[in-house]
Amino acid sequence: MSLQRKLQVWKMGIVNYLDALKLQEKLCSDRKTNKIPDTILSLQHPPTYTLGKRRTYHNLLVPEAELKTIGAELHYTERGGDITFHGPRQAVIYPIISLRDVGLGARKYVETLELAMIELASLYGVNARSGMKGETGVWVGDKKIGAVGVKISLGITCHGLAFNIDPDLNYFKHIVPCGIVDKGVTSLRRETRLDLPADEVIQEELVQCLARLLQYGAIQWETR
Repeated sequence: MSLQRKLQVWKMGIVNYLDALKLQEKLCSDRKTNKIPDTILSLQHPPTYTLGKRRTYHNLLVPEAELKTIGAELHYTERGGDITFHGPRQAVIYPIISLRDVGLGARKYVETLELAMIELASLYGVNARSGMKGETGVWVGDKKIGAVGVKISLGITCHGLAFNIDPDLNYFKHIVPCGIVDKGVTSLRRETRLDLPADEVIQEELVQCLARLLQYGAIQWETR
């Protein structure tokens, strides 16, 4: 029966963070009342730093007022996790799905998001892994390539994952990514010697990895 479940995917290009947040809130509300099916937003953001529920301001290494000079914004969210960066050439996936319908608990869901990024990396010959104790997200050696931060309300998910295709990694110098000290960041571009396809292709592959792990029978793609 689970193989008959359908997934709706919105391909959205580059979207302002607050606009995407408002859309997630609307879709999450609609999903709770079954107005929409399970839905994934596949997009990228302009340069943006986000703080999770922990509000660990000390992990932002520059004064907030200086962020405009580097062309970035800072926003506060209710997702789990610490501070992270979003920017162009980073695949962002926001699933708005019913965990009850999928049959997963919160921890297993987070592990599934990580596994989708690990599988994507493996398509390009990159050996990635989940974080060890005290680490979140997905790593290549001691460098982080993918982040996870979710919010779950009444069994419906929002926020999600971010996977570094080829973002400007200099932006990460201004934060302690996810609050983990003495660790670096990396990207698919840095870790593979292959010529990468367009970002849109890689993002579709990431969605397909996640959809397969969550056992959706069909994907309905929409360009927004």
